[in-house]
Amino acid sequence: MAEDKKRSGISLTTGSTVVLRSGDKGEAPLVTRGTFRGYVSLGGGDQAMAIEMDDSGGAEAKGRIRLIPSAVLLSVEILHHATPEEEKKTPEANPIYFG
Repeated sequence: MAEDKKRSGISLTTGSTVVLRSGDKGEAPLVTRGTFRGYVSLGGGDQAMAIEMDDSGGAEAKGRIRLIPSAVLLSVEILHHATPEEEKKTPEANPIYFG
């Protein structure tokens, strides 16, 4: 069997194309589609995912960065997994801290 082969883990790499569903109790999920740009630390140690939105949310949304706190994430779909080579090509991000 293929049990001898080492299984590769799943990781979300910078530059991957994703669809996120987020929300809180009683509200319809917010759907965000775009490119994963990294994690952002919010005040108090909370983490958020930074997504550069595509034009699926309208032309005015394209290029905007949406921060989605990890506490409200419902699902993450990886449409295109950026390879390490593609990840190296993405612009270097400066860490951003709020709080």
